Amino acid sequence: MLRRLYDWCINTAGKPYASWLMGIVSFAESSFFPVPPDVMMIPMSLARPDRAYFYATVCTLTSVAGGLLGYLIGLMLYDSIGQWVIQLYGYGDKVENFRDAYRDYGAWIILLKGLTPIPYKVVTLTAGFAAFSLPLFLALSVVSRGIRFFALAFLLNRYGARARAIIEERLGFWVLVSAATVVIGFVIVAKLL
Repeated sequence: MLRRLYDWCINTAGKPYASWLMGIVSFAESSFFPVPPDVMMIPMSLARPDRAYFYATVCTLTSVAGGLLGYLIGLMLYDSIGQWVIQLYGYGDKVENFRDAYRDYGAWIILLKGLTPIPYKVVTLTAGFAAFSLPLFLALSVVSRGIRFFALAFLLNRYGARARAIIEERLGFWVLVSAATVVIGFVIVAKLL
């Protein structure tokens, strides 16, 4: 199954709709969806290392746009949709602590958590709920998400052929490492909040 999914992503990389799908995943991940866009960006960049920076641009812009949606949900719809999303991820009882932290460290929270595998939707929803400065939130999101995706693009562009051979040789292992990283991100958020 993993091989088929990986092969599908590799084969889809050259299709005109591939970037749109990746952008949709990136947008959704920033506000409610649990799967990060890396699951598409990495195989697509391995298939087309020459397009890695384009993929990083798509992920950055759509992630920030999705972050804006998450912010607006937190700001205007927290009592309904926002709270449901936070509860879905098991952070409902910790949002008040996170909101309090925004008063003192909001910029650092957005910058640091935007760079990590910590679920970005928690950051966006809570930023809106805490009524953090929207222009500052957007600027920090562009910086943090841009650094994250462009650093990945640099590595994939530079080492794509070698990385592809290594990944394809032990695909199951690398998928396990990726899944563990996402789970660790959720655990870190649970412990920090």
